[in-house]
Amino acid sequence: MKLKKGANILSIIDQKSSLLLKRYQQIRAFSEQIVNPLEPEDYVIQSIPEVSPPKWHLSHTTWFFETFILIPYYDFYECFNETYDYLFNSYYETHGKPYPRHKRGLLSRPSVKEIFQYRNYVDENMVSFLDQYKESIYQEIAPIMEIGLQHEQQHQELLITDIKYNFSINPLNPVYHEKDEVSCSDLPDMEWNYIEEGIVETGHSGEGFSFDNERPVHKSWLDAYSIANRPVTNVEYLNFIEDCGYQEPAYWLSEGWTKIKEEQWQAPLYWEKIDGIWYTFTLSGMEKVEMNEPVTHISFFEADAFARWSGNRLPTEAEWEHAMKQVTVKGNFADNKTFHPDGDYTSDNKMYKVFGDVWEWTSSPYTQYPRSKPLDGTLGEYNAKFMCNQMVLRGGSCATQSTHVRHTYRNFFHPDKRWQYSGIRLARNE
Repeated sequence: MKLKKGANILSIIDQKSSLLLKRYQQIRAFSEQIVNPLEPEDYVIQSIPEVSPPKWHLSHTTWFFETFILIPYYDFYECFNETYDYLFNSYYETHGKPYPRHKRGLLSRPSVKEIFQYRNYVDENMVSFLDQYKESIYQEIAPIMEIGLQHEQQHQELLITDIKYNFSINPLNPVYHEKDEVSCSDLPDMEWNYIEEGIVETGHSGEGFSFDNERPVHKSWLDAYSIANRPVTNVEYLNFIEDCGYQEPAYWLSEGWTKIKEEQWQAPLYWEKIDGIWYTFTLSGMEKVEMNEPVTHISFFEADAFARWSGNRLPTEAEWEHAMKQVTVKGNFADNKTFHPDGDYTSDNKMYKVFGDVWEWTSSPYTQYPRSKPLDGTLGEYNAKFMCNQMVLRGGSCATQSTHVRHTYRNFFHPDKRWQYSGIRLARNE
């Protein structure tokens, strides 16, 4: 029996709706897997303003689907709690006044139990809504759904890094999970991949999902340069420390020098010297620093200082993206649930650990691409409003979902931030 054209379109829409629902359920479930090892007391802590309590992440990602999908599009939806619109709005000023970020850890209520009730309520309504998906609104709903799923994956990474920081300030050195056996390999020598000068294209081409800050494709001139085949390791960074790298102002940007003096930084975040041996706090507790693992939890200031000390520099984001275009997106991601960089340098090409393990600082400020246009409406606040005083990182980390990152993905943080899994890949002029 041959389907009519209209019936065939409806069948395709039904298939897409089913796939969307499946992804929704998988991504939402992973958030709850991340918090499963926590005790109720762990859900409330906000140890620094940049870190949010785990229960806030669970609530805010739920608020997103309620606010941007269910309330405007689902006629049968009844709001779970109107006050949540204030409590769990992050920074969408065009939508309404958000609850102050630095005060999120002061809220013992709603309880953890109520937060999970909220998630379940919204999930049940999302399933009902998607079961009643109509062809007439598919084109409008699908892009918002995709942003919501990508948004939740971003908060999954923040959940992991925030839990780690919250645990790290506890003198008991609590264990989030027991350390699994990880594969290791010989550390390859640091070698340099030469890239010829020329006009290159970077940015997202429009195939598959991308955020507005990745678009459009645009041209840049790159002088000839070389980029390292692997990230900088702990042992290489230790050489910088032992060579008095933190005491020599010539290596540091002025603001970075001021920061390390104010904060008395002497090593990456979580490193501690005990009886002459370097240890680092991990989600499996205190562990000896594994020398061949990529160095992580360092600021842009530290990455830049190390690059200067080594006689090299950090790559620009255009250099990074152009050099990595042929590298497959695979590596040590959050999917592995180790949430720690490993010493496995197995690769099917000449570039190691391009994706996963650690985000790699670039020397590029986070700014708008030529002809870039933010999304219309409230979601236009998602990226563009943060394009000031932040630096771009590339490649993803051991806390990033493999389905979330891509060659054009632009992460960004202020240059002094260290609680993310951030590291170094060097470049040099030719």
